[in-house]
Amino acid sequence: MRTLLLLLLYVIIAVLAIPLIIVCAIFKWVYPLYFVGRTGVHLGRLILGVRIEAVGLEKIESQKTYVFMPNHESFLDGPMMFIITPQFMRVILKKEIFRVPILTQGMKVAEFIPVDRKGQKGGREAIKRAVRLIQDKKHSFLIFPEGTRTRNGKLQRFRRGGFYLALQSKVPIVPVSINGSFELMPKGSFFTKKGTIRVKLHAPVPMEGFSEANLDALMDRIYNTVLSGLEDHA
Repeated sequence: MRTLLLLLLYVIIAVLAIPLIIVCAIFKWVYPLYFVGRTGVHLGRLILGVRIEAVGLEKIESQKTYVFMPNHESFLDGPMMFIITPQFMRVILKKEIFRVPILTQGMKVAEFIPVDRKGQKGGREAIKRAVRLIQDKKHSFLIFPEGTRTRNGKLQRFRRGGFYLALQSKVPIVPVSINGSFELMPKGSFFTKKGTIRVKLHAPVPMEGFSEANLDALMDRIYNTVLSGLEDHA
């Protein structure tokens, strides 16, 4: 029932937001969309009965640019990261999401990046575009290095794409450990349980000393840091 109520709320917000999206698209205004989106996520969290406990936020400087890398337990992870971090993070999304009516234009104004996951070329082009946005506009990015949600609650292998993004743009990676969201809404589930999601933001890892030559060492460091904050591995 709570999930259906949330869907109804989001449909209403999407319809009411149409004039705002049009105006923001004309004038290239991003932050009104960010405010509406963040408010919608907060309302959704309250409707679903989801609490968030975050530690380590004091390690994040609001005026700095980062690549945030959390584990991916649930569909709840992305929206939750948007409301706990001070930066308005951009994301790289599969291109199919950009076919959603109404939202497509809003995502384009917000400079979210579509990617075709069927080939390596699409991934490389998406990374290049994200690097330009980081360098030119100082955007932070949210990257799930596992690439997809876990099916069993365990941390999966990391993919390389997000690490190329951090190396090429020369911005620190913030490892993030998420606990509890898998139990509330595992992959394949449509409904969300009430409960608490616990998030630990680790110290940012600067890219100095890392390159493509020792990419595996960087990936191992971020993987082990994320793993160290997962309760079932503690």
